[in-house]
Amino acid sequence: MAGSAGARAHDDQGFRDDGARGRPKGADTLDEFATWVETLLRQRGYDIDSPRGGGRSRLADDAGVHRAAVSRLLQRQSMPDLETMRRLALVLGIPLRDMLIRSGRLTAEDLPLGGPVSGAHQGNSPADEKLLSPEEAARRMGVPPELRETFVKVARQFLPSAGD
Repeated sequence: MAGSAGARAHDDQGFRDDGARGRPKGADTLDEFATWVETLLRQRGYDIDSPRGGGRSRLADDAGVHRAAVSRLLQRQSMPDLETMRRLALVLGIPLRDMLIRSGRLTAEDLPLGGPVSGAHQGNSPADEKLLSPEEAARRMGVPPELRETFVKVARQFLPSAGD
């Protein structure tokens, strides 16, 4: 199991243990992700560089998330949870798929293009048969068994309905 791409050890924050000496687990991933988000914020006109620019507060308000969640991300203290990522992706105009992959929570192999997370629905193509179910995604992400039912219920809210 240790050799498979989907079998990565995650701590409570969902960071991979990259084995970096002297650095917290996932610090490199968090730093890269936060840097990427900062670039997107600046491109979209959020003033996050000046203390009184209001960009962080405006982002939190626009996304409907706690200001503390935005601050913790930009200060490289913690990775946002799934709901916060979903809301940030919406405000920033990027696919949730990109957020999840850039954050290190999932890989491109876990979220094939054209799948429900990317927002594109391809119909009944052979690629659709390879999409992960919420149950399989929970298992691959290392969601504890006692929390999987809740994870699946929440994940299903983001999937297109069968009639779409």
